[in-house]
Amino acid sequence: MKTLLTVVASSVLALSASSSIAAERIRVAGNFAAEHSSSLAMSKFEEELEALSDGAFEVDIFPAQQLGGAAENVQAVKIGAIELMWVGTAYLTRTVPELEIIGLPFQFESREQAFSVVDGPVGVALDEKMAAEGMTSLGYMELGFRQLTNNEHPIETVDDIAGLKIRLQPNETHLATFRALGANPVAMDVKELYSALEQGVIDGQENPFAIINVAGYPEVQKYVSNTGHFFDFISVVANRKWFDKLDADSQSMVKAAMNTAIEYQREMAEQQDAEALTKLTDAGMTYTEVSPELAHDLREQTADVANETRARLDATLVDLLDAESASLIQ
Repeated sequence: MKTLLTVVASSVLALSASSSIAAERIRVAGNFAAEHSSSLAMSKFEEELEALSDGAFEVDIFPAQQLGGAAENVQAVKIGAIELMWVGTAYLTRTVPELEIIGLPFQFESREQAFSVVDGPVGVALDEKMAAEGMTSLGYMELGFRQLTNNEHPIETVDDIAGLKIRLQPNETHLATFRALGANPVAMDVKELYSALEQGVIDGQENPFAIINVAGYPEVQKYVSNTGHFFDFISVVANRKWFDKLDADSQSMVKAAMNTAIEYQREMAEQQDAEALTKLTDAGMTYTEVSPELAHDLREQTADVANETRARLDATLVDLLDAESASLIQ
């Protein structure tokens, strides 16, 4: 009987010890609205990773600026205060200026072309630059073609942009682009944008149609145009020290789950963007189609910006981008 009790006691202790092993917790922060495709994709990541790891990972998703604005999330991941984030790539350019190479004005003709670049050698080179700054890149989602809104008048000529006070992301190339168009660009975190529009502190902003819709900007903006001046990405980034401490199997599971989430998001983003313009006009915004003449003028007036950005970045990276771009045209 004593032997049996000893065995039972040992079994209970072993079970208790195994059940007390805490799951690896991943806190994931983002500034996008909960209904945006990227936030839904992160829920897909949570589902996939917890299934793949059989509960060894516990994922907590914090969308809609719950853990601070985009700039704050970048710093939090860099220092390891949170493990992972999804953020507009432009917010990383002040830490990794080389990322500006994929944010040039009128750079991509289509989303397919854009993803061919970031999923290839250019993306690998940029990931190495991020790693040097303490961040592990886990891939790129779609933010999309950025479109201009304002409260002053429809945009029918370049002169209609001149003088407008426009909020932009903190990206030097983006800011220089709107200076070249005669606007007064203001770098501002997205968490401040709605109130700035509502109070008339700024005249307008630029974002993909889907963001304009889910962020509620039709409530505080009157005019929208399909300027498509940049194609923008969402970077999924982990704290490098945290990621490197994971064993090889755990790293593989995180990457596999994120790849599934990114593929899911890209498909959903295309659908959301296609539907969003109708929702904007239904909400009362006045839509002005960009004419071929205006499109030509916008490209011509911002051409020097792209050249200036390329001149101050790593020449090897610029050559790599040129080679990739040329291969896509063939």
